[in-house]
Amino acid sequence: MGHAVTTTELFLIAMLIIFSVPYLVWRLFRTEHWAPLVVVQIVGGILLGPGVLGAVFPTYYATVFSPPVIAALNGVAWWAVMIFVFVAGLELDLRQAWAKRGETGVTAGLALAAPLALGSLAALVMLRWPGWAGETGQTWQVVLGIGMACAVTALPILMLFMEKLDILRRPLGQRVLRYASLDDVAIWGVLALILLDWERIGRQVSFLIAFAVLTLAVRAVMRRIPERDRWFVALIWLAGCGFAADWAGLHFMVGAFLSGAVLDSAWFDRERMDRFRDSVLIAFMPVFFLSTGLRTQWDMGGVAVFGAAALLLVASVAGKLAGVHLAGRLLKWRPGEASVIGWLLQTKALIMIIFANILLDKGVITNAAFTALLLMAVGSTMLTIPIVTPRLKRLLATDEAIRGS
Repeated sequence: MGHAVTTTELFLIAMLIIFSVPYLVWRLFRTEHWAPLVVVQIVGGILLGPGVLGAVFPTYYATVFSPPVIAALNGVAWWAVMIFVFVAGLELDLRQAWAKRGETGVTAGLALAAPLALGSLAALVMLRWPGWAGETGQTWQVVLGIGMACAVTALPILMLFMEKLDILRRPLGQRVLRYASLDDVAIWGVLALILLDWERIGRQVSFLIAFAVLTLAVRAVMRRIPERDRWFVALIWLAGCGFAADWAGLHFMVGAFLSGAVLDSAWFDRERMDRFRDSVLIAFMPVFFLSTGLRTQWDMGGVAVFGAAALLLVASVAGKLAGVHLAGRLLKWRPGEASVIGWLLQTKALIMIIFANILLDKGVITNAAFTALLLMAVGSTMLTIPIVTPRLKRLLATDEAIRGS
């Protein structure tokens, strides 16, 4: 008598695929220079989704990725991405940004406004054809949402890239973090505006008031307890904020980001925080990438989706570079700085995928629009390392020559 495969076994088969396939591709094909592991994992999630694997092997796909397995994977993915966004909020150094608010405000503002404008224009072009706006998405929400997706900078992935380029702790790296941090605050603020639901305005006001009061209490507790205990309290705070924000209709990711942003990173050991973030990225985030891939659809046909993705990629990259170069000219940066900073800040990856996931969850955009945004994020992130590396070498060589003279 044959053994009936259980849901637990199917879940573990799915986990085996999630962790083995992207790693083997990354390692065997030595993609690190043009596609770091995180990019391979995102692409792997797309390939393992219904648009590719599900279309080629529908029976196998339906068996392994059955509804109970997908539900279990989603649970892991939700908690993983909440932790990751919480750490991103915790990494924000708003005090440093405030101390250098003139330069930071000009650069971050232009780096956000230019791609937002071009992305919004791209969205208006897309909306000339049906299939991009979600069932509940009003035109302004779709345009602002897609425009903001083009303006996003993926702060956590940016940090990993700068660590790989050995500039994270250097003055240049800290400058880039200031610009990206300020834009991150704006991104989540705009998302809250897009999701503002007048039918739930009472809940949302209640959440904001309660959040402000409890933030003072949590900060007071954090100052008085040992560093080890702060991690447990932080996770309790994260779960509570995520639940409250979702209950209020603002989405649990907004709560996750806010829960980290109101805490001081100085309360946590830097080295331990880096290890914690890296552990989440290695052990849990691949599940999020897979669950994201499971949502990719080619509802309007591959040509339309790929065409929209290309349009969005041009708007995103051109807008970010134009904004940063304008800032460099106004602030009289050295030659080469604007190019390096602009290409670093156009990195999309995780934060944009999370942002687009929320727009899809709330019915603002369709699966086709989500897929186009996902492809844009992958293309944007894959461009970063190969384009920045030679430019950064020239910039650092110039610095060395100046110091040597």
